[in-house]
Amino acid sequence: MYVMSPDPERQRQAREYARLRHRLLLLELVLGGLYLLAWLLSGVSTGLKGLLLQVTSLPPLLVALYAAIFGAAYELLLAPLSFYGGYVLPHRYGLATQSLRSWLGDQAKALALGGVLGLIVLEMVYALLAAFPGTWWLWAAAFLIAVTVLLANLAPVLIVPLFFKFTPLADAELAQRLAALAERAGTRVRGVFTINLSSKTTTANAALMGWGNTRRIVLGDTLLANYTPDEIETVLAHELAHHVHGDIWQLMGVQSLLLLAGLFLADRFLHWGVRSFGFQGPADVAAMPLLALALALFGLLTMPLANAYSRWRESLADDYALRATGKPEAFRSAMTRLANQNLAELTPARWVELLLYDHPPIGQRLARAERFQAGQTATTSINEGR
Repeated sequence: MYVMSPDPERQRQAREYARLRHRLLLLELVLGGLYLLAWLLSGVSTGLKGLLLQVTSLPPLLVALYAAIFGAAYELLLAPLSFYGGYVLPHRYGLATQSLRSWLGDQAKALALGGVLGLIVLEMVYALLAAFPGTWWLWAAAFLIAVTVLLANLAPVLIVPLFFKFTPLADAELAQRLAALAERAGTRVRGVFTINLSSKTTTANAALMGWGNTRRIVLGDTLLANYTPDEIETVLAHELAHHVHGDIWQLMGVQSLLLLAGLFLADRFLHWGVRSFGFQGPADVAAMPLLALALALFGLLTMPLANAYSRWRESLADDYALRATGKPEAFRSAMTRLANQNLAELTPARWVELLLYDHPPIGQRLARAERFQAGQTATTSINEGR
């Protein structure tokens, strides 16, 4: 049974939820910026480096100790906002099922994983800064791109299982149907799996995870429980479109260019900051807040551009899903269910869409399906009139 009308009450809640999330984001940005400036302007950064030099003068250990203290203080500062935005709000609006203990456990795992990966990246960046002060940004970009590709391949087998459980899809008929859809799209997959999203959230989702030998179709159990096979097929067809269109590699190329530009500007910013704040050089560990500030500002300024590109590719993926399945009613129903279930706004404010949305708003996606269906009907009428 298709659901064709968004729930007015859920839309009211979606607008309210979005406003609160936007305020939290703004507060996080302000606090994060003030935190970085405080380290630079108060002399705390230089003072911490002086204290750490009494412990060790080995650059890798110095970077690790400084990063641990710098990062821990930042996490403590934003912990109340993280708790409110990540636990309190989702539970208040019926989007979360996770217990506090489980949520804290996930936060600890995410912090540990992020800390290890972040430290590896920082150690490499500072080693490159010391060894190649003029071209470190070029080598750092190459390293980060390689890490990104590696993590995309390993995510389904090493990272996601830390938080969720994969299970082969029990519905053999649906599994065969989705695998056939992937085959028609020229995409090889290593199986169709469900993931226990319901253990932590009420929201629904589906994805095509991994690269090469780890690529798999993944359906949230919250999707399986509430959506028809036709609706699930249209959702997956959208994900497959990214592979058909080569979006993964194109997006990787765009992100690589942005990363390269960001690191180059960070290099310029660092050289200016070294003179302004009296650091010993770009590789001075005390300049870490300056590097973080440069990358944060660049990311913030380029976010609208990256999101605009993403929305364009996502629109093309919707077109593919409609053509590949020929089921606009199922597509509209799936989008409507997602809006109701995930508290997605149909028509957010234009500035919100331009700045924050990497997918077209649900309202635009529904309109796209309606236009496709109207074209389908017109074509059928013409053919029948011949």
